[in-house]
Amino acid sequence: MSEVSPTEMRDGELLAAVDLGSNSFHLVVARYEHGSLRLIDRLRDSVRMAMGLRPDGSLDAERRKRALECLARFGQRLRSLPPERVRAVATNSVRRLAHPQAFLLPAETALGHPIEVVAGREEARLIYLGVAHDLAKSSQRRLVVDIGGGSTEFIIGQGYDALETESVQMGCIASTLRFFEDGTFTQARWRQAQTEMELELQQFAADYRARGWGEAIGSSGTAKAIGNIVQANGWSDNGISATSLVRLRDAILAAGSVDNLRLAGLAEERAQVIAGGVAILEAIFTTFSLDHMGVCETAMREGLLYDMVGRAMHGDPRAGSIAALASRYAVERAQAARVHYAAIELFEQVADAWQLGALERDLLGWSADIHEIGLAIAHSLHHIHGAYIVAHSDLAGFSRQGQLALAAIIRSHRRKPDRDTIEALPERMRRPTRRLTALLRLAALLQRGRTTDPLPPLTLVADDRTLRLELPALWLDQHPLTRADLEQERNSFKNLDLKLQVRATETATA
Repeated sequence: MSEVSPTEMRDGELLAAVDLGSNSFHLVVARYEHGSLRLIDRLRDSVRMAMGLRPDGSLDAERRKRALECLARFGQRLRSLPPERVRAVATNSVRRLAHPQAFLLPAETALGHPIEVVAGREEARLIYLGVAHDLAKSSQRRLVVDIGGGSTEFIIGQGYDALETESVQMGCIASTLRFFEDGTFTQARWRQAQTEMELELQQFAADYRARGWGEAIGSSGTAKAIGNIVQANGWSDNGISATSLVRLRDAILAAGSVDNLRLAGLAEERAQVIAGGVAILEAIFTTFSLDHMGVCETAMREGLLYDMVGRAMHGDPRAGSIAALASRYAVERAQAARVHYAAIELFEQVADAWQLGALERDLLGWSADIHEIGLAIAHSLHHIHGAYIVAHSDLAGFSRQGQLALAAIIRSHRRKPDRDTIEALPERMRRPTRRLTALLRLAALLQRGRTTDPLPPLTLVADDRTLRLELPALWLDQHPLTRADLEQERNSFKNLDLKLQVRATETATA
Protein backbone atom coordinates (compact mmCIF):
# COMPACT_ATOMS: atom_id res chain seq x y z
CA MET A 1 0.00 0.00 0.00
CA SER A 2 1.13 3.62 0.29
CA GLU A 3 2.68 3.86 3.74
CA VAL A 4 5.80 2.34 5.23
CA SER A 5 5.52 -0.78 7.37
CA PRO A 6 6.33 0.14 10.99
CA THR A 7 8.99 -2.51 11.63
CA GLU A 8 11.40 -1.62 14.42
CA MET A 9 14.40 0.43 13.33
CA ARG A 10 17.96 -0.70 14.08
CA ASP A 11 21.08 1.36 14.66
CA GLY A 12 22.88 2.17 11.42
CA GLU A 13 19.86 1.80 9.14
CA LEU A 14 19.41 4.24 6.27
CA LEU A 15 16.08 5.89 5.56
CA ALA A 16 15.00 8.42 2.95
CA ALA A 17 12.20 10.90 2.32
CA VAL A 18 11.09 12.37 -1.00
CA ASP A 19 9.09 15.62 -1.05
CA LEU A 20 7.29 16.40 -4.31
CA GLY A 21 6.71 20.08 -3.63
CA SER A 22 4.96 22.52 -5.94
CA ASN A 23 8.22 24.45 -6.41
CA SER A 24 11.03 21.93 -5.83
CA PHE A 25 11.40 18.19 -5.43
CA HIS A 26 13.68 17.15 -2.55
CA LEU A 27 15.32 13.90 -1.49
CA VAL A 28 17.00 13.50 1.90
CA VAL A 29 18.80 10.40 3.14
CA ALA A 30 19.63 9.90 6.82
CA ARG A 31 21.21 7.30 9.07
CA TYR A 32 19.51 6.24 12.30
CA GLU A 33 22.10 6.32 15.08
CA HIS A 34 21.55 6.03 18.83
CA GLY A 35 17.95 7.17 18.66
CA SER A 36 18.55 10.18 16.41
CA LEU A 37 19.01 10.97 12.71
CA ARG A 38 22.13 12.10 10.89
CA LEU A 39 21.59 13.49 7.39
CA ILE A 40 24.08 12.07 4.93
CA ASP A 41 22.75 13.15 1.51
CA ARG A 42 20.45 15.72 -0.10
CA LEU A 43 19.21 16.14 -3.67
CA ARG A 44 17.06 18.98 -4.95
CA ASP A 45 15.56 19.87 -8.32
CA SER A 46 13.62 23.05 -9.05
CA VAL A 47 10.86 21.31 -11.03
CA ARG A 48 8.28 24.08 -10.48
CA MET A 49 5.37 21.73 -11.04
CA ALA A 50 2.88 24.45 -10.06
CA MET A 51 3.99 26.42 -13.14
CA GLY A 52 2.60 23.64 -15.32
CA LEU A 53 -0.84 23.38 -13.74
CA ARG A 54 -3.61 24.42 -16.12
CA PRO A 55 -7.03 25.77 -14.98
CA ASP A 56 -8.67 22.48 -15.97
CA GLY A 57 -6.42 20.53 -13.59
CA SER A 58 -4.13 19.08 -16.24
CA LEU A 59 -0.33 19.29 -16.25
CA ASP A 60 1.60 20.57 -19.24
CA ALA A 61 3.91 18.12 -20.99
CA GLU A 62 7.14 19.98 -20.22
CA ARG A 63 6.60 20.08 -16.42
CA ARG A 64 5.45 16.48 -16.44
CA LYS A 65 8.64 15.47 -18.30
CA ARG A 66 10.84 17.41 -15.85
CA ALA A 67 9.07 15.85 -12.87
CA LEU A 68 9.46 12.29 -14.15
CA GLU A 69 13.11 12.81 -15.07
CA CYS A 70 13.80 14.16 -11.59
CA LEU A 71 12.06 11.21 -9.94
CA ALA A 72 14.04 8.78 -12.08
CA ARG A 73 17.27 10.37 -10.79
CA PHE A 74 15.98 10.14 -7.22
CA GLY A 75 15.02 6.52 -7.85
CA GLN A 76 18.60 5.69 -8.82
CA ARG A 77 19.82 7.05 -5.47
CA LEU A 78 17.18 5.08 -3.59
CA ARG A 79 17.81 1.77 -5.30
CA SER A 80 19.92 0.34 -2.50
CA LEU A 81 17.45 1.21 0.29
CA PRO A 82 14.80 -1.26 1.48
CA PRO A 83 11.25 -0.19 0.44
CA GLU A 84 10.04 0.02 4.04
CA ARG A 85 12.61 2.75 4.74
CA VAL A 86 11.51 5.09 1.96
CA ARG A 87 8.56 7.48 2.00
CA ALA A 88 7.58 9.76 -0.86
CA VAL A 89 4.93 12.44 -0.40
CA ALA A 90 3.20 14.76 -2.88
CA THR A 91 1.52 17.98 -1.83
CA ASN A 92 -0.53 20.84 -3.30
CA SER A 93 0.19 20.51 -7.02
CA VAL A 94 -0.73 16.83 -7.10
CA ARG A 95 -3.75 17.51 -4.88
CA ARG A 96 -4.98 19.97 -7.52
CA LEU A 97 -4.64 17.62 -10.49
CA ALA A 98 -7.97 16.64 -12.02
CA HIS A 99 -6.70 13.08 -12.57
CA PRO A 100 -3.82 12.55 -10.14
CA GLN A 101 -3.40 8.86 -10.98
CA ALA A 102 -2.48 9.76 -14.56
CA PHE A 103 0.61 11.43 -13.09
CA LEU A 104 1.18 9.20 -10.08
CA LEU A 105 1.39 5.89 -11.97
CA PRO A 106 4.37 6.91 -14.15
CA ALA A 107 5.81 8.92 -11.26
CA GLU A 108 5.84 5.87 -8.99
CA THR A 109 7.37 3.79 -11.78
CA ALA A 110 10.13 6.37 -12.26
CA LEU A 111 10.84 6.63 -8.53
CA GLY A 112 10.46 2.94 -7.82
CA HIS A 113 8.34 3.60 -4.71
CA PRO A 114 4.71 4.45 -3.88
CA ILE A 115 3.89 8.16 -3.61
CA GLU A 116 1.49 9.30 -0.91
CA VAL A 117 -0.68 12.36 -1.43
CA VAL A 118 -1.19 14.22 1.84
CA ALA A 119 -3.86 16.76 2.75
CA GLY A 120 -2.86 20.30 3.68
CA ARG A 121 -3.17 19.80 7.43
CA GLU A 122 -1.15 16.60 7.36
CA GLU A 123 1.47 18.47 5.36
CA ALA A 124 1.45 21.11 8.10
CA ARG A 125 1.93 18.47 10.81
CA LEU A 126 4.91 16.98 9.00
CA ILE A 127 6.43 20.43 8.47
CA TYR A 128 6.18 21.19 12.16
CA LEU A 129 7.74 17.84 13.06
CA GLY A 130 10.75 18.66 10.91
CA VAL A 131 11.08 22.19 12.28
CA ALA A 132 10.65 21.16 15.92
CA HIS A 133 13.52 18.69 15.71
CA ASP A 134 15.84 21.36 14.30
CA LEU A 135 15.17 24.03 16.93
CA ALA A 136 16.44 24.20 20.49
CA LYS A 137 14.07 22.62 22.98
CA SER A 138 11.60 25.10 24.44
CA SER A 139 8.42 24.99 26.46
CA GLN A 140 6.94 27.98 24.67
CA ARG A 141 4.52 27.75 21.76
CA ARG A 142 5.81 28.52 18.28
CA LEU A 143 4.13 29.78 15.13
CA VAL A 144 5.62 28.02 12.10
CA VAL A 145 4.89 29.28 8.59
CA ASP A 146 5.87 27.39 5.45
CA ILE A 147 5.34 29.23 2.14
CA GLY A 148 5.47 26.61 -0.60
CA GLY A 149 4.96 26.86 -4.32
CA GLY A 150 1.20 26.25 -4.28
CA SER A 151 0.09 26.54 -0.66
CA THR A 152 1.13 27.98 2.67
CA GLU A 153 0.93 26.03 5.92
CA PHE A 154 0.48 27.54 9.39
CA ILE A 155 1.14 25.64 12.59
CA ILE A 156 1.10 26.52 16.25
CA GLY A 157 3.07 23.88 18.11
CA GLN A 158 4.65 23.14 21.43
CA GLY A 159 7.49 20.69 21.86
CA TYR A 160 7.01 18.14 19.10
CA ASP A 161 3.20 18.45 19.04
CA ALA A 162 1.28 20.47 16.46
CA LEU A 163 -1.62 22.12 18.30
CA GLU A 164 -3.20 24.03 15.40
CA THR A 165 -2.74 23.37 11.68
CA GLU A 166 -4.04 25.25 8.65
CA SER A 167 -3.29 25.21 4.93
CA VAL A 168 -4.30 27.96 2.52
CA GLN A 169 -4.23 28.07 -1.27
CA MET A 170 -1.52 30.67 -1.71
CA GLY A 171 2.07 29.88 -2.61
CA CYS A 172 5.00 31.73 -4.17
CA ILE A 173 4.37 30.31 -7.66
CA ALA A 174 0.58 30.45 -7.54
CA SER A 175 0.58 34.04 -6.20
CA THR A 176 3.21 35.22 -8.67
CA LEU A 177 1.13 33.81 -11.53
CA ARG A 178 -2.05 35.32 -10.11
CA PHE A 179 -0.87 38.87 -9.44
CA PHE A 180 2.33 39.32 -11.49
CA GLU A 181 1.87 36.90 -14.39
CA ASP A 182 3.57 39.15 -16.96
CA GLY A 183 6.49 39.85 -14.64
CA THR A 184 5.46 43.45 -13.97
CA PHE A 185 5.31 44.86 -10.41
CA THR A 186 3.03 47.82 -9.62
CA GLN A 187 1.66 49.41 -6.45
CA ALA A 188 -1.90 48.63 -7.55
CA ARG A 189 -1.19 44.95 -8.09
CA TRP A 190 0.62 44.72 -4.76
CA ARG A 191 -2.31 46.31 -2.93
CA GLN A 192 -4.71 43.89 -4.61
CA ALA A 193 -2.54 40.96 -3.54
CA GLN A 194 -2.40 42.21 0.04
CA THR A 195 -6.16 42.73 0.23
CA GLU A 196 -7.01 39.26 -1.07
CA MET A 197 -4.37 37.49 0.99
CA GLU A 198 -5.26 39.22 4.25
CA LEU A 199 -8.93 38.37 3.67
CA GLU A 200 -7.98 34.70 3.26
CA LEU A 201 -5.88 34.73 6.43
CA GLN A 202 -8.58 36.37 8.53
CA GLN A 203 -10.56 33.12 8.46
CA PHE A 204 -8.35 31.62 11.17
CA ALA A 205 -6.14 34.49 12.39
CA ALA A 206 -8.29 35.26 15.46
CA ASP A 207 -8.14 31.66 16.67
CA TYR A 208 -4.36 31.62 16.22
CA ARG A 209 -3.90 34.91 18.07
CA ALA A 210 -6.06 33.55 20.90
CA ARG A 211 -3.72 30.54 21.18
CA GLY A 212 -0.67 32.77 21.16
CA TRP A 213 3.00 31.98 20.54
CA GLY A 214 6.40 33.03 21.79
CA GLU A 215 8.28 33.13 18.49
CA ALA A 216 7.54 32.86 14.76
CA ILE A 217 9.58 30.62 12.45
CA GLY A 218 9.63 30.45 8.66
CA SER A 219 10.61 27.16 6.99
CA SER A 220 11.32 25.96 3.45
CA GLY A 221 12.70 27.73 0.40
CA THR A 222 10.77 30.99 0.33
CA ALA A 223 11.53 31.94 3.94
CA LYS A 224 15.21 31.01 3.49
CA ALA A 225 15.41 32.99 0.23
CA ILE A 226 13.89 36.10 1.81
CA GLY A 227 16.15 35.72 4.85
CA ASN A 228 19.20 35.51 2.59
CA ILE A 229 18.20 38.66 0.68
CA VAL A 230 17.47 40.90 3.68
CA GLN A 231 20.67 39.83 5.41
CA ALA A 232 22.84 40.15 2.27
CA ASN A 233 21.57 43.71 1.84
CA GLY A 234 22.15 44.60 5.48
CA TRP A 235 18.47 45.14 6.22
CA SER A 236 18.36 42.54 9.02
CA ASP A 237 21.02 41.04 11.26
CA ASN A 238 19.23 37.71 11.69
CA GLY A 239 16.02 36.26 10.39
CA ILE A 240 13.42 38.54 8.84
CA SER A 241 12.27 41.74 10.55
CA ALA A 242 9.14 43.70 9.65
CA THR A 243 11.21 46.69 8.52
CA SER A 244 13.49 44.53 6.37
CA LEU A 245 10.45 43.02 4.67
CA VAL A 246 9.16 46.50 3.83
CA ARG A 247 12.54 47.42 2.31
CA LEU A 248 12.51 44.26 0.22
CA ARG A 249 9.00 44.99 -1.03
CA ASP A 250 10.00 48.55 -1.96
CA ALA A 251 13.03 47.22 -3.83
CA ILE A 252 10.83 44.84 -5.85
CA LEU A 253 8.40 47.63 -6.73
CA ALA A 254 11.27 49.96 -7.63
CA ALA A 255 12.60 47.36 -10.08
CA GLY A 256 9.22 47.36 -11.79
CA SER A 257 9.70 44.01 -13.48
CA VAL A 258 11.36 40.67 -12.95
CA ASP A 259 13.82 41.45 -15.76
CA ASN A 260 15.15 44.43 -13.79
CA LEU A 261 15.20 42.70 -10.41
CA ARG A 262 18.79 42.57 -9.15
CA LEU A 263 19.31 42.07 -5.43
CA ALA A 264 22.22 40.77 -3.39
CA GLY A 265 21.39 37.32 -2.06
CA LEU A 266 18.68 36.65 -4.67
CA ALA A 267 19.40 33.44 -6.57
CA GLU A 268 18.62 33.54 -10.28
CA GLU A 269 16.22 30.58 -10.10
CA ARG A 270 14.29 32.22 -7.25
CA ALA A 271 13.90 35.61 -8.96
CA GLN A 272 10.97 34.41 -11.09
CA VAL A 273 8.76 33.65 -8.07
CA ILE A 274 10.10 35.84 -5.26
CA ALA A 275 7.46 38.56 -5.65
CA GLY A 276 4.60 36.20 -4.82
CA GLY A 277 6.49 34.87 -1.80
CA VAL A 278 7.28 38.35 -0.44
CA ALA A 279 3.66 39.44 -0.93
CA ILE A 280 2.44 36.44 1.05
CA LEU A 281 4.93 37.03 3.85
CA GLU A 282 4.00 40.71 4.12
CA ALA A 283 0.32 39.77 4.42
CA ILE A 284 1.25 37.28 7.16
CA PHE A 285 3.31 39.88 9.06
CA THR A 286 0.38 42.32 8.88
CA THR A 287 -2.37 39.85 9.78
CA PHE A 288 -0.51 38.25 12.68
CA SER A 289 1.17 41.49 13.87
CA LEU A 290 4.66 40.02 13.56
CA ASP A 291 7.81 42.05 14.24
CA HIS A 292 10.29 39.28 13.50
CA MET A 293 10.47 35.79 12.03
CA GLY A 294 13.33 33.33 12.45
CA VAL A 295 14.33 31.08 9.58
CA CYS A 296 14.67 27.31 9.91
CA GLU A 297 16.68 25.00 7.66
CA THR A 298 14.38 21.98 8.01
CA ALA A 299 10.91 21.38 6.58
CA MET A 300 8.50 18.61 5.60
CA ARG A 301 11.10 16.21 4.21
CA GLU A 302 12.87 16.08 7.58
CA GLY A 303 9.48 15.75 9.23
CA LEU A 304 8.85 12.67 7.09
CA LEU A 305 12.04 11.10 8.37
CA TYR A 306 11.09 11.69 12.01
CA ASP A 307 7.57 10.43 11.32
CA MET A 308 9.08 7.21 9.95
CA VAL A 309 11.15 6.81 13.11
CA GLY A 310 8.02 7.42 15.22
CA ARG A 311 6.06 4.75 13.35
CA ALA A 312 8.87 2.25 13.67
CA MET A 313 9.48 2.94 17.36
CA HIS A 314 5.85 2.66 18.50
CA GLY A 315 4.86 6.32 18.25
CA ASP A 316 2.59 6.06 15.21
CA PRO A 317 0.33 9.16 14.96
CA ARG A 318 -2.20 7.16 12.96
CA ALA A 319 -3.06 5.09 16.03
CA GLY A 320 -3.70 8.31 17.93
CA SER A 321 -5.99 9.56 15.16
CA ILE A 322 -8.06 6.37 15.29
CA ALA A 323 -8.34 6.54 19.08
CA ALA A 324 -9.46 10.18 18.84
CA LEU A 325 -12.16 9.28 16.29
CA ALA A 326 -13.41 6.43 18.46
CA SER A 327 -13.66 8.77 21.43
CA ARG A 328 -15.26 11.65 19.51
CA TYR A 329 -18.02 9.45 18.08
CA ALA A 330 -18.55 7.40 21.25
CA VAL A 331 -17.74 4.03 19.72
CA GLU A 332 -18.77 1.09 21.89
CA ARG A 333 -15.25 0.08 22.91
CA ALA A 334 -16.09 -3.46 24.05
CA GLN A 335 -17.70 -4.40 20.75
CA ALA A 336 -14.92 -2.76 18.74
CA ALA A 337 -12.38 -4.76 20.76
CA ARG A 338 -14.25 -8.01 20.07
CA VAL A 339 -14.35 -7.33 16.32
CA HIS A 340 -10.70 -6.24 16.39
CA TYR A 341 -9.68 -9.49 18.06
CA ALA A 342 -11.68 -11.59 15.61
CA ALA A 343 -10.32 -9.70 12.60
CA ILE A 344 -6.71 -10.16 13.67
CA GLU A 345 -7.36 -13.84 14.45
CA LEU A 346 -8.58 -14.28 10.86
CA PHE A 347 -5.77 -12.13 9.48
CA GLU A 348 -3.04 -14.23 11.05
CA GLN A 349 -4.37 -17.36 9.33
CA VAL A 350 -4.31 -15.90 5.80
CA ALA A 351 -1.52 -13.29 5.96
CA ASP A 352 1.11 -15.50 4.35
CA ALA A 353 -1.15 -16.82 1.61
CA TRP A 354 -2.38 -13.33 0.76
CA GLN A 355 1.01 -11.63 1.26
CA LEU A 356 -0.35 -9.22 3.84
CA GLY A 357 2.14 -7.48 6.11
CA ALA A 358 2.34 -5.22 9.15
CA LEU A 359 0.76 -2.25 7.40
CA GLU A 360 -2.29 -4.27 6.34
CA ARG A 361 -2.56 -5.72 9.85
CA ASP A 362 -2.66 -2.21 11.30
CA LEU A 363 -5.18 -1.01 8.74
CA LEU A 364 -7.50 -3.94 9.50
CA GLY A 365 -7.21 -3.32 13.25
CA TRP A 366 -7.91 0.40 12.85
CA SER A 367 -10.91 -0.40 10.64
CA ALA A 368 -12.30 -2.70 13.32
CA ASP A 369 -11.75 -0.07 16.02
CA ILE A 370 -13.96 2.48 14.24
CA HIS A 371 -16.17 0.38 11.97
CA GLU A 372 -19.26 1.53 13.89
CA ILE A 373 -18.56 5.26 14.19
CA GLY A 374 -21.47 5.94 11.84
CA LEU A 375 -23.86 4.84 14.60
CA ALA A 376 -23.32 8.29 16.13
CA ILE A 377 -25.36 9.64 13.21
CA ALA A 378 -27.94 6.91 12.59
CA HIS A 379 -28.23 3.12 12.67
CA SER A 380 -29.62 3.01 9.17
CA LEU A 381 -26.75 3.00 6.67
CA HIS A 382 -24.24 3.61 9.45
CA HIS A 383 -21.49 2.08 7.32
CA ILE A 384 -22.00 4.87 4.77
CA HIS A 385 -22.03 7.55 7.48
CA GLY A 386 -18.88 6.08 8.99
CA ALA A 387 -17.07 6.00 5.66
CA TYR A 388 -17.96 9.65 5.06
CA ILE A 389 -16.62 10.67 8.47
CA VAL A 390 -13.35 8.86 7.85
CA ALA A 391 -12.91 10.13 4.29
CA HIS A 392 -13.48 13.77 5.26
CA SER A 393 -11.75 14.04 8.63
CA ASP A 394 -8.26 15.41 9.22
CA LEU A 395 -6.45 12.28 10.39
CA ALA A 396 -2.88 12.91 11.46
CA GLY A 397 -0.40 10.46 9.99
CA PHE A 398 -2.58 9.24 7.11
CA SER A 399 -2.00 9.91 3.44
CA ARG A 400 -5.08 10.64 1.36
CA GLN A 401 -4.80 7.19 -0.24
CA GLY A 402 -4.47 5.46 3.13
CA GLN A 403 -7.41 7.38 4.55
CA LEU A 404 -9.60 6.55 1.54
CA ALA A 405 -8.66 2.87 1.83
CA LEU A 406 -9.75 2.96 5.48
CA ALA A 407 -13.03 4.62 4.45
CA ALA A 408 -13.58 2.04 1.70
CA ILE A 409 -13.21 -0.86 4.15
CA ILE A 410 -15.67 0.73 6.58
CA ARG A 411 -18.07 1.55 3.73
CA SER A 412 -18.13 -2.11 2.66
CA HIS A 413 -17.98 -3.92 6.00
CA ARG A 414 -21.73 -4.61 5.88
CA ARG A 415 -24.53 -4.80 3.35
CA LYS A 416 -23.44 -4.96 -0.30
CA PRO A 417 -19.75 -4.11 -0.74
CA ASP A 418 -19.26 -0.92 -2.74
CA ARG A 419 -16.97 -1.76 -5.67
CA ASP A 420 -16.78 1.87 -6.76
CA THR A 421 -15.08 3.13 -3.60
CA ILE A 422 -12.48 0.37 -3.84
CA GLU A 423 -11.92 0.80 -7.58
CA ALA A 424 -11.34 4.53 -7.01
CA LEU A 425 -8.18 3.68 -5.05
CA PRO A 426 -4.76 3.41 -6.71
CA GLU A 427 -4.46 0.05 -8.43
CA ARG A 428 -1.82 -1.30 -6.02
CA MET A 429 -4.21 -0.79 -3.10
CA ARG A 430 -7.37 -2.38 -4.52
CA ARG A 431 -6.65 -6.07 -3.95
CA PRO A 432 -5.38 -5.72 -0.35
CA THR A 433 -8.35 -3.45 0.41
CA ARG A 434 -10.80 -6.04 -0.92
CA ARG A 435 -9.14 -8.73 1.17
CA LEU A 436 -9.13 -6.66 4.36
CA THR A 437 -12.78 -5.83 3.74
CA ALA A 438 -13.56 -9.55 3.53
CA LEU A 439 -11.81 -10.19 6.84
CA LEU A 440 -13.62 -7.33 8.60
CA ARG A 441 -16.97 -8.53 7.26
CA LEU A 442 -16.37 -11.99 8.68
CA ALA A 443 -15.16 -10.61 12.01
CA ALA A 444 -18.19 -8.33 12.39
CA LEU A 445 -20.50 -11.19 11.43
CA LEU A 446 -18.96 -13.60 13.95
CA GLN A 447 -19.32 -10.95 16.68
CA ARG A 448 -22.82 -9.86 15.68
CA GLY A 449 -24.26 -11.18 18.95
CA ARG A 450 -22.27 -8.52 20.89
CA THR A 451 -21.66 -10.97 23.74
CA THR A 452 -18.57 -11.95 25.71
CA ASP A 453 -18.77 -15.53 24.41
CA PRO A 454 -15.41 -16.63 23.00
CA LEU A 455 -14.96 -17.35 19.30
CA PRO A 456 -15.35 -21.00 18.37
CA PRO A 457 -12.29 -22.90 17.14
CA LEU A 458 -12.07 -21.92 13.49
CA THR A 459 -9.81 -22.30 10.48
CA LEU A 460 -9.56 -19.86 7.59
CA VAL A 461 -7.74 -20.92 4.44
CA ALA A 462 -7.10 -18.57 1.51
CA ASP A 463 -5.91 -18.74 -2.04
CA ASP A 464 -5.97 -16.02 -4.68
CA ARG A 465 -9.74 -16.02 -5.21
CA THR A 466 -11.18 -18.16 -2.42
CA LEU A 467 -11.69 -18.06 1.34
CA ARG A 468 -12.66 -21.31 3.07
CA LEU A 469 -13.98 -20.91 6.62
CA GLU A 470 -14.24 -24.03 8.76
CA LEU A 471 -16.40 -23.93 11.91
CA PRO A 472 -17.58 -26.68 14.28
CA ALA A 473 -20.92 -28.12 13.16
CA LEU A 474 -22.24 -28.09 16.71
CA TRP A 475 -21.44 -24.37 17.06
CA LEU A 476 -23.17 -23.59 13.77
CA ASP A 477 -26.24 -25.56 14.89
CA GLN A 478 -26.32 -23.45 18.07
CA HIS A 479 -26.01 -20.22 16.07
CA PRO A 480 -28.52 -20.44 13.21
CA LEU A 481 -28.48 -16.67 12.62
CA THR A 482 -24.73 -16.76 12.02
CA ARG A 483 -25.14 -19.76 9.71
CA ALA A 484 -27.74 -17.83 7.70
CA ASP A 485 -25.53 -14.72 7.60
CA LEU A 486 -22.62 -16.77 6.30
CA GLU A 487 -24.82 -18.23 3.56
CA GLN A 488 -25.79 -14.70 2.48
CA GLU A 489 -22.17 -13.61 2.53
CA ARG A 490 -21.44 -15.80 -0.45
CA ASN A 491 -23.21 -13.35 -2.74
CA SER A 492 -21.66 -10.32 -1.08
CA PHE A 493 -18.16 -11.72 -1.52
CA LYS A 494 -18.61 -11.74 -5.29
CA ASN A 495 -18.36 -7.94 -5.19
CA LEU A 496 -14.94 -8.38 -3.57
CA ASP A 497 -13.81 -10.74 -6.36
CA LEU A 498 -13.74 -13.57 -3.82
CA LYS A 499 -15.55 -16.86 -3.34
CA LEU A 500 -16.54 -17.72 0.23
CA GLN A 501 -16.85 -21.38 1.24
CA VAL A 502 -18.17 -22.38 4.66
CA ARG A 503 -17.53 -25.88 5.92
CA ALA A 504 -18.93 -27.47 9.06
CA THR A 505 -16.49 -29.76 10.85
CA GLU A 506 -17.41 -32.53 13.21
CA THR A 507 -14.46 -31.85 15.50
CA ALA A 508 -12.92 -28.60 16.70
CA THR A 509 -10.27 -27.27 14.30
CA ALA A 510 -8.06 -25.15 16.47
